[in-house]
Amino acid sequence: MKTYIGINKILANLFLVIVLLGAVSCSDELDQSPSDQFDKANFWTNESNAMIGLSGVYRGNISYGTGANPNPDDWWTYKGLVVFEHTTDNAFDRRGSNALTNKLTNGTLLPDNGVVEAYWKASYIRIAIANDFLENIGSVSMDAAKIKRMAAEARFIRACQYFYLSQFWGAVPLVTNKLTPAESNVVAKTPKSEIVAFVIKELTEAAVDLPRYKDIPSKDFGRASTQAALAFLGRIYLAEKKYTEASAAYKQIIDFGDNAIAADYASIFNTVNETSSEIIFSMQYAPVLAQNAITQHCYPTIKGGWHLTNPLESLASQYDFTDGTPFSYSDPRFNSRNMGANRDPRFAATFLYDQCIFGGKVYDCDPDHSSSVDQLTYSKQATRTGYGLRKFFDENFTGGLGSDYGGNIPIIRYAEVLLSYLEAELEGGKPITQALLDMTINKTRGRASVKMPAITETNATALRPILRKERRIELALEGIRYWDLLRWGIMGDVMQGDFWGASFPLSTKTGSKVDPTGNKRWYVDTKAFKKGVDEVWPIPQSETNINPGLK
Repeated sequence: MKTYIGINKILANLFLVIVLLGAVSCSDELDQSPSDQFDKANFWTNESNAMIGLSGVYRGNISYGTGANPNPDDWWTYKGLVVFEHTTDNAFDRRGSNALTNKLTNGTLLPDNGVVEAYWKASYIRIAIANDFLENIGSVSMDAAKIKRMAAEARFIRACQYFYLSQFWGAVPLVTNKLTPAESNVVAKTPKSEIVAFVIKELTEAAVDLPRYKDIPSKDFGRASTQAALAFLGRIYLAEKKYTEASAAYKQIIDFGDNAIAADYASIFNTVNETSSEIIFSMQYAPVLAQNAITQHCYPTIKGGWHLTNPLESLASQYDFTDGTPFSYSDPRFNSRNMGANRDPRFAATFLYDQCIFGGKVYDCDPDHSSSVDQLTYSKQATRTGYGLRKFFDENFTGGLGSDYGGNIPIIRYAEVLLSYLEAELEGGKPITQALLDMTINKTRGRASVKMPAITETNATALRPILRKERRIELALEGIRYWDLLRWGIMGDVMQGDFWGASFPLSTKTGSKVDPTGNKRWYVDTKAFKKGVDEVWPIPQSETNINPGLK
């Protein structure tokens, strides 16, 4: 049974009137005295109300449906994960260079960027709700073990918010108790090192108090587990280059044996197998009540979508031929009329490409085919790169695009755990053995639907680019790429110069710029990331206007 944002669906009708949503203006997301629609003095009295309160921690300020702005607005929505990839070398926002996501990495990032502001507010709203929950849950008359688990869930969610804040802003206010509006407007920044230490402590302790993945009943699928806490713990250790500690966190998940790589790659994204044990933690959607509007925002035009997400050639060209040799336009196995042919099967599971079939219809994006609604141009509400998004979609879905789709979006997969464990071992200077490769990278490459050749490279220097490439392919468009580029220290180098779309060697149209490689790729955009500046996001202007001390 699918749950509702991590909480049993029995509470779904109450979820939309969450009691603990804080105000959202100016620095008010730091205000830890949120208003509510219940008599607060009588709210914390029973288990049912406590579950409603916990639902509020999971939900935060998330909005649903096509009425919502399609820009990223929370770390754990399809917009915060999939649409966030528009900021990277993986995808481009159809709305063009001036789209807020594109501005994060094209050299025009300013403190008034709406995406940066939305992420900031989303984190502190959820922190506010978590703080309120933690200050009141102990007074509820209910089983002590349930209180312990629910508190651990709130601490996990709050720690995750500080994980994101530490990674993208560095020094931020560390607020762990309720503040008055006046206090929130003068709160000071805490050094990044203290934020990181707090996250590590909270996730470590939450991991002990949370149930293991295998012990969570199906009705509670979506609620946090020990493995979810350990996975985020591994993430922050990786970012801080604490490789021994990261290895230990990831190894604990592996040794539990509760999770496994699913045989079919596509099925874990298209609703068929979204409760797979490979999905350690995911954003839970439900038709009508908490609809996933990714179908409206990112479906191809031929299926009625707005085609916002446009994968770039720089990602597509990473997918090798089926024998493991690197992709090349000059290789006779490349077929511009069937770009998925002879390629890593994850290519066809991830992308729409010219002449492929999607939902029983031909995706025709040939720039010469002016009669096609999906024609590659700079003007139609269609692809800007010659690629579309297939991953995350049930292509046979027939309901309302903005109201009836309920496909979940993964936040942490076991595949990431395996690849991150290998990275921690490699970067930590541990010996790379074939056994280690077989238990990590060759698990993702060897799943039944993929069956790419096993990696045998044990030299750390030579393995590093292979691992990073596998990570990019396996986790493509899942909201991981920006963070990877950031922590590897290569964002400033990668997000520079011209970016291109698919190759159309038979086309008479070439786009607005000639491809210097001669492969007739479609020109998309030029980036000029401010290296040494844009790696740290500016605190939103709306915040520093109220509290100059945050500058």
